[in-house]
Parts: sequence; structure tokens; C-alpha cells
Amino acid sequence: MSKFLKTTGLMLAASIAASPALAGNLGLGRAALPEEIAAWNLDVHPDGTGLPPGSGDVLTGEEVFAQKCAACHGDFAEGVDNWPKLAGGWGTLADKDPLKTVGSYWPYLSTTWDYINRSMPFGNAQSLEPDEVYAMVAYILYSNDLVDEDFVLSNETFLDVEMPNADGFIVDDRMETEHALWVTEPCMENCKEEVKVTMRAMVLDVTPQVDTPDAAAVETPATQVETTVETVPVAAADPALIEAGESVFKKCKACHQIGEGAKNRSGPALNGIVGRAAGSVDGFKYSKPLMAKAEEGLVWTNEALAEFLAAPKSYIKGTKMSFAGLKKEDDLTAIIAYLASFGE
Repeated sequence: MSKFLKTTGLMLAASIAASPALAGNLGLGRAALPEEIAAWNLDVHPDGTGLPPGSGDVLTGEEVFAQKCAACHGDFAEGVDNWPKLAGGWGTLADKDPLKTVGSYWPYLSTTWDYINRSMPFGNAQSLEPDEVYAMVAYILYSNDLVDEDFVLSNETFLDVEMPNADGFIVDDRMETEHALWVTEPCMENCKEEVKVTMRAMVLDVTPQVDTPDAAAVETPATQVETTVETVPVAAADPALIEAGESVFKKCKACHQIGEGAKNRSGPALNGIVGRAAGSVDGFKYSKPLMAKAEEGLVWTNEALAEFLAAPKSYIKGTKMSFAGLKKEDDLTAIIAYLASFGE
């Protein structure tokens, strides 16, 4: 028996023995005190029952999330390696491989609040203050495009949030409709002659994959690499600034690629973005709000990029880009220099 099961069994036995009915009969334990029960009675119901007083805004939540959650869940709740993705997945529930996130799948906001409050951050559960939990949940909602960047979540505004999949569940009636099918005796006839593996863990995305360079890239002579690099137009900026921008760009890698071989992902490839007309990357389906800006003549100049990257959802209302924005001017300057160093 595993250590976990042994521990759980002992806790359960102690709990049963401590109940008023058995404690006296068995001579073990005692009835739990009200304050002891209250310490474990943390559940929050879909109607908000159980929520403590408190509040938190999106921007505060971004800071707390970056400090305590991003290592596993990514800066934008996009997930790191095989740690859970908390944002995205809209419209995928009917797919063969649906992406179940807070925004696409969870029907009740109370599930998010309760789980974070009870179990997170990993390895340090129940260390968060109520205001921190409210702020983090607000940021997760923002990452799923469910609230605006100025939204404040509190015990008073909790029920104002509408979860997209609130009506996506049905009552589980399998005990009445299917149970009889589960308990019949196996017929042991017409069985398959052999059993084959039809799916592997890597296909199911439960095994982390490591990108490896293709053979052509490995065998490219150093002189050829140098020639390729020289043909890339570099902005007239301090190399140190471009290097700093490369570090800032890590916040963008979940959605965008840049450089040789860059492809469109959930966001467009960014080669040649500086000076490019908005909405003009081939093969990428832009949001209607961005295309409206493009029709107005938006060009991604340094100034336009700085305004957009500082507050995407304010600059283009309704943009699909879930990034909350870069708050430091130095980061904005650096990342624009980095973007400018890549031509078409």
C-alpha cells in the first residue's frame, strides 16, 4: 500500500473514531472542536457561499501570478511543458483532443477560487491571502478574455462573471440509465484475437517533447551560418538593448515566433513587424477589431507598437491577444529593438 493511501486511511480512521457516536464506544479520539472544523471548512459554492470578504484587480493578479504560478502555468496561463493550461481552448470541447481550461470548460467560477485557495501554490498550499486569490482569479479570467483589464473581483462582484461553459453540463443519471449494463456477467464470446497499442503517450500529449534541430541545421558549416546572420537587417540599436529585448520576448513565445523558419501560431509570425501594415501577415486569421484598425491605416511603427504592447486590450478593444501588457518603458524599448532586428 502506498504511503499516501496509508496516511489517508489513518486520517479517515481517526476522523471516524473522533465522531461523537464512536469516540465514546471505542475510547479513541474526541469530537472535533468548532475552530478545528472551521479550519478545514473552506469550500466555496457556485452561488458564492463560503467566500471571504476581499477583492483583487487584474494587474495585481498578474504580479502575484508571475511570482507564484508562472513557473508552472506560464506568464499568461498558457501552461509550461505538461503543467495545466489555464487559458485558451475556446470551441475545442467537441474536438478529438479538447483543451479544457478555466475559460473553455469550467462551469463555475467557484471551482477556480476554491481550488486556488485550497491547494495552490504547489508545495505551499493555503499560504495565499483572500485578496491574492481574488486578484489571481481576476487575472486568469482576463487571460481568458472574460473580463477587461480594469476588472476587480470581490465577494460582491463574484456572481457578475458569466462562465462560457456554465450550461455545458448535464445531470449524471448513469446509475439509472446505464448501471445495469455495467454489472452483467461478461459473455466471454467473440473476443478479439489480439490487443494492439493504438495510441502512445507522446500523441496524447502527456509526455514532454524536446525540440531537436534537424540534420541540415546541424550540418550547416559555420561560415554559412555567419553569412546568413549578416543578411538579416539589424536595427541601429545597442546590441545589449537587443539582447535585453530577446529576454523580454520570452513572454511572447507562447503565441508568436520570430526568426528563420518562424510560423504563425495562435499569434502571427513577427518577422518584419516593425514598419509593417497591421493585419498583413499571410495565412493568419486576425480578429475583426484588428482588421478594422488595419482598414483605418494602422502601421506598426515604433510608437504604435509601444502603445499596443503597453496595453493591448485598451489599444484595440476586442483583440484576441490575451497578453496583459508590458508595464516598464525599458521593456518596451528593448523588445521593439529586438523585433526590429528581424526583417522579412
